[in-house]
Amino acid sequence: MINFKRIPLGAWIGLNLTGLLVIGALFAPWIAPHGYGEIVGDVWEPMSSAHWLGTDNLGRDLLSRMMYGARITIFIAGMATALSFSLGAILGFTAAVLGGLVDMLMSRVVDLLMAIPTLIFGLVVLSVLPTNNVTLILVMGVLSSTRVYRLSRAVAADINAMDFVEAAKLRGEGLGWIIFREILPNA
Repeated sequence: MINFKRIPLGAWIGLNLTGLLVIGALFAPWIAPHGYGEIVGDVWEPMSSAHWLGTDNLGRDLLSRMMYGARITIFIAGMATALSFSLGAILGFTAAVLGGLVDMLMSRVVDLLMAIPTLIFGLVVLSVLPTNNVTLILVMGVLSSTRVYRLSRAVAADINAMDFVEAAKLRGEGLGWIIFREILPNA
């Protein structure tokens, strides 16, 4: 149970603002003042009561475009984060359970990816591959999974030395059962 009284004021403000932005993005078709591509005014109109953030170079309302644009931004960020955490955790736990040569090779590949600046590496990969949302999600997810891999491997190495894991190995449990039992211990 979450104790809401212990959440600091700054965190409350951040949670509420983030929640408002997510709600605004999700319900953009119903609460945005204008359509996504609708030309509603002159070019580069300043802020006014009709256009709270002004208009762009084609006369489209910037507030409406930001609300619609937040939808795809939240989707891409959420999917990349989900991919990053699932890929990093599964590979980290696998490396810790298998150990030996597999662990060493996987850790060296992760070290190599972490040695290259993420933004530059991502831009180079995106310049070679086709430019679409799936490619962007895959590149962001794989590059971010390196940090999750390191953390999950360290945690799994500690868990792997515990008695219940040794008992499962002696009992003849499969590798998949051991790895996912470490990830989800109450399952």
